[in-house]
Amino acid sequence: MIRADDWIRQAEKDILHARESIKIEHFEWSVLAAQQGAEKAIKALYYEIGGDPWGHSLLKFLKKLPNKFLVKEDLIIAAKNLDKHYVTSRYPNGFASGAPEDYYIKKDAEEAIENAEKIFKYCKNQISTLRKESD
Repeated sequence: MIRADDWIRQAEKDILHARESIKIEHFEWSVLAAQQGAEKAIKALYYEIGGDPWGHSLLKFLKKLPNKFLVKEDLIIAAKNLDKHYVTSRYPNGFASGAPEDYYIKKDAEEAIENAEKIFKYCKNQISTLRKESD
């Protein structure tokens, strides 16, 4: 059973959560939800092609996609930017002192959402294309 639809649906919900977290100024949670949304979108694509993605590095996932997937530089940059937040947005020991909430600002959250949306759209489009090709 291919679970790509479940993963892409949850990815979309995570990105929505990222947007909602900005409204209550939980910028660290917004950044994390954006990262998680992008990660789940990429994993959805992997599941669609029969892969078994393991780990959390968006950059690694994009670079290891089969050659038929053209991953442009803007997606690589988006992945690099989101990967930076995986630990620091969650754990106080990601910084020398203070908690994640002390470090994240609205601009960080907005940029993370923009990057997550790029990755999400790419993955959703690739899944759609794959399904059309197999019909």
